[in-house]
Amino acid sequence: MNIQAMMKQAQKLQKDMMNAKTEIDNKIYEGKSSFVTVQVKGTKEIVKVKIDSENLEKDEIEMLEDMILVAVNEANKKIDAETEEKLGKYTKGMPGLF
Repeated sequence: MNIQAMMKQAQKLQKDMMNAKTEIDNKIYEGKSSFVTVQVKGTKEIVKVKIDSENLEKDEIEMLEDMILVAVNEANKKIDAETEEKLGKYTKGMPGLF
C-alpha cells in the first residue's frame, strides 16, 4: 500500500471517528432511579432533572439526593457504553482516548 492510500484511509478513519463522537455528544441519555429521572447529553452535561414529588415528604431529601446520584451515574454509564461501542473499534490498544 502506498503512502497516499494510507493517508486517505487515515483521513476516512478520522472522519468516521469524529462523526461517531458527534452523534454521541448530541444524543440525550436518560437515567432513572425510583421517582427521579435525569437526562444527560453525550458530553455528560445534565440537561434535565425530573422529580415525581407526588409521594415525596420533606424528610426524604437525603434519599432523593441518593436517587439523583444513582440516576446521573446510570445515564453516564450509558454514554460510556455507547462511546466504547461506537469508538472502541477505532481505539483498540489505545484506552482512554475518548
